[in-house]
Amino acid sequence: MVPKKEISMVPDMGKWKRSQAYADYMGFILTLNEGVKGKKLTCEYPISETVEKLLSLLGTLDRWIDETPPVDQPSRFGNKAYRTWYAKLDQEAENLVSAVLPSDLSAAAPEIAVYLKEAVGNSTRIDYGTGHEAAFAAFLCCLCKVGALRVEDQLALIFKVFDRYLQVMRKLQKTYRMEPAGSQGVWGLDDFQFLPFIWGSSQLIDHPTLEPRHFVEEKVVNEYHQDYMFLECIKFINEMKTGPFAEHSNQLWNISAVPSWSKVNQGLIRMYKAEFAIDGADVKEVCGRNGFQISFSHFSPLAVLQSPFGLPTAPGTLATCVIQHHGLIY
Repeated sequence: MVPKKEISMVPDMGKWKRSQAYADYMGFILTLNEGVKGKKLTCEYPISETVEKLLSLLGTLDRWIDETPPVDQPSRFGNKAYRTWYAKLDQEAENLVSAVLPSDLSAAAPEIAVYLKEAVGNSTRIDYGTGHEAAFAAFLCCLCKVGALRVEDQLALIFKVFDRYLQVMRKLQKTYRMEPAGSQGVWGLDDFQFLPFIWGSSQLIDHPTLEPRHFVEEKVVNEYHQDYMFLECIKFINEMKTGPFAEHSNQLWNISAVPSWSKVNQGLIRMYKAEFAIDGADVKEVCGRNGFQISFSHFSPLAVLQSPFGLPTAPGTLATCVIQHHGLIY
C-alpha cells in the first residue's frame, strides 16, 4: 500500500491527533528521548546489519550530492541542481529501501520509500524544514514497526543513523542553498531542525559541568560538539549565521537561561507537540507544504498496533517498546 496524503488543511489536524499514527510517532520520539538520556554520541553501542545498511543508504545520498554540483543561475538561493539530485532519489528510493529490508519484508518497500522521499526537502520549492525531518523520523518508525530495527538498535538509530542524516541534510542545504520551509525566522527554534535539540538536550541531562547557559559560549561548543547533538546544532548555526546569537537565534538564547537540561528537554517536548504537531503555522507548513504523510496509522484510535503494510508489529521491536514504556494502549 502506497501512503496517500490525509491532511491538507488545519481542521484535519483533529484526525491526526486522534490517530494511532500520532500516538505511535510521539511515543517513538519519547522512547528514543529516554534511551539517549545522559549518553554521549561517542559512547559504545551495538551496530546491527540494518543500521549498517541505513548508513550505506545515507552514504549513497551523500555521494549523489558530490556527483551533482550546483549550476550557475541568477538566483542565489534554491539551486536547480537539487532537482536533478532529487530525481535520482525519486527513481531509486524503492530499491534503496529494499536493500535495507530483510527479504521477507520486501513488500513494505513501496510504502516506506514514500517517507524517505519526503525526508529530504521539496523539489518544487527547493526548501527543507521540520516537516521533512519528521518524515525521516516516520521512516525510521516504519522500519521499527515492521521489525527491521530492534530495541537494541535505539542508540545507533540516533547516534549513527539520525546523526548521519543530519550531516547529509546540512550538506544539501549548503550545496544547493535550500530555503527554510515554513521558518518562523528569529521567533523559531531553528530554521531547519527540531528533533536533535530534543534528543540532544536529553543527552545533557545531569551533566556534571555543562549547563544550558554554556551552549552560547563558542569555546564550549567547539570542545564538546562531537559528544552532544545539541551542541552540534549550535555549531552549525554559528557557521551559517552572523551577528549576535541573541538576535539571530532568540528562542535558543532564551532557552540558555533555563536552569537545567531536564527542564530544557521537557520544554522542548511541549514546544514540539504544540508548534509542530498541533498548532497553526507549523501545521500549515507540514501538512500544506511539506506533504507530511501519516497514512501508516489508518486513522483508527482503537486499532491494534499494525505495521505500515498491515502486518502485526513484530515483537521485540522499538515499536512494541513504545507501547510498553509509555502505556499507549488503544
